[in-house]
Amino acid sequence: MIFQRALQRELVSTTGAVFTTLFTITITVMLIRILGQAAGGRVASADVVQLIGFSALNYLPIILILTGFIAVQLVVSRCYQDSEMVVWFASGLSLTRWIRPILGFGVPIILLTAVLSFVVTPWANRQSAEFRERFEKREDISRVSPGKFQESASADRIFFVEGLSGDVSKVQNVFVNTQKDGRNSVVVAKEGTIEIDGRGDKFLVMSKGRRYEGVPSEPDFRLMEFERYGVLVTANSQAVVGDKAARSLPIMALLADRNGFNMGELLWRISLPLMGVLLMLLAVPLSFVNPRAGRSANLIIALLLFTTYSNMVSFFQASVVQGKLPFGIAWWPIHLMAMLLIVAMFAWRLNVNSRFHPLVIWSRFKHVGDAGRAAQ
Repeated sequence: MIFQRALQRELVSTTGAVFTTLFTITITVMLIRILGQAAGGRVASADVVQLIGFSALNYLPIILILTGFIAVQLVVSRCYQDSEMVVWFASGLSLTRWIRPILGFGVPIILLTAVLSFVVTPWANRQSAEFRERFEKREDISRVSPGKFQESASADRIFFVEGLSGDVSKVQNVFVNTQKDGRNSVVVAKEGTIEIDGRGDKFLVMSKGRRYEGVPSEPDFRLMEFERYGVLVTANSQAVVGDKAARSLPIMALLADRNGFNMGELLWRISLPLMGVLLMLLAVPLSFVNPRAGRSANLIIALLLFTTYSNMVSFFQASVVQGKLPFGIAWWPIHLMAMLLIVAMFAWRLNVNSRFHPLVIWSRFKHVGDAGRAAQ
């Protein structure tokens, strides 16, 4: 009981320090990225704080998983380095006795990760999308503000409008000049508006106008009259649109429409709590260090394992999205491999008499070194 209370206090204090460090780094990166978007005119400067908050909520499950993993790794490694584990094993206690207190410490983190993954993160993605969509709609009107020429991002198209209609959602007397492949196209229309199709492509749709097309140095210009004409402003990949939509859907909506994007998102949300549990258990046998050596090597190995685990989950998620694997087959293999690795690591650490055990290898190496010095 005394051991568990002391372990809980140390785990909590270490977790607080690790979480503060990781969260500060994440917020700093988000701040730089979103401020850059605001400076580039892609988001509203007034929405920067809200967008940073939504982005932080989106990354918070990963931060919590990595926090729990690193905290357990640091605490158990310290016990090895301070020779407390030697006393632990000499008292006849097994390494498996650490599993229960570690799980007791990790349950709140795993529950919070599950709530964030299934409820809070989709809400944050919806709110972030609404903020960005609201700004994009407002930006489209400002781009074609009356009396101003506006060049497109690709520098091959120029917009001009004379005025706004009564409901400010439409513009009047539109002029669009486009240059492509050496040909010049001029479109004039009585009115126009911005529309977004089902794939997320954004069009400037004009009505009741004319289009002039030809090469400036040649007299063969073509004239066409139209009732409705659309000019592509920006194009979105259908995969990107579907992925963003799936990330913002609640869990019941994902289950109601079981397409590739939704099932891939469901796989990711289920994997996060499982990753948290398995990584904290893996940290116990992974934390072995030589008391005379540092802990940096183990920490690097732990971070590499976390990165590999996360990338493998992303790989299976992409396989479900692309239709290469069904959800029922894709969601469990990587977690099963992690469980088998945990069992193998515990078995290796428990079998101290094995000639491949780290303590046996170190003793053999030390014996050879002592014999060499004695021979000199």
